[in-house]
Amino acid sequence: MKPTRILYAEDELFLGKIVRESLESRGFEVIMEEDGGKVTGLFKKLCTDPSTKPDICVLDIMLPNKDGFAIADEIRELDEEIPIIFLTAKTQTEDVVKGFSLGGNDYIRKPFSMEELIVRIQNLLRNKPAATRITGGSFTIGKYSFQLNRQLLVNGKEERKLSFRESELLKLLYENRDKIIDRKDILNLLWGNDSFFNSRNLDVYITKLRSYIKEDPSLEIITIKGVGYRFVAG
Repeated sequence: MKPTRILYAEDELFLGKIVRESLESRGFEVIMEEDGGKVTGLFKKLCTDPSTKPDICVLDIMLPNKDGFAIADEIRELDEEIPIIFLTAKTQTEDVVKGFSLGGNDYIRKPFSMEELIVRIQNLLRNKPAATRITGGSFTIGKYSFQLNRQLLVNGKEERKLSFRESELLKLLYENRDKIIDRKDILNLLWGNDSFFNSRNLDVYITKLRSYIKEDPSLEIITIKGVGYRFVAG
């Protein structure tokens, strides 16, 4: 069984050395880069061969030349599903929200224990969605055509490419339209658990889907406070 491969971006060399050696002593393979401006290029290079492709990215936010947020945004353009964990000394809520809005899966504040980092890595890999994509034809959702096989939301000549989880969430809401879907059920179905971090991710995805369908006033994703959501379609 091949070891879990981690792309680790950290410019604090002493901390990075400790983390890398601790992870490697536990059977992980770690590719470390200290220059934020080189991380995306390294990711691309590693992904050219299945034997070197990372299984997860662990990104410090405060990096030279390019911060972790910008790197995550670029990585998400290349790979929608690879788990991303942010490491930061920042504590502001808006930083947490920004990280999730850019496709981050988890957020660990410094200082952290190796046990916590390893548990977070294992949890994300365990709950990583299957690589298979939604198959099928298309749904008409109000004035939109939702093409499942291409993960496209089409409005006339305008096409919007959806991520895997955006597609899964829209599909789930559509299939249960006019019904109340429990928030915990959505989290367990799409993320594998209802942790705080996944809950914040769900908030971001709901906001995104609302913005995608705003051109059709007959469509609405209604928040049922303390319970979940109801998707109204006409």
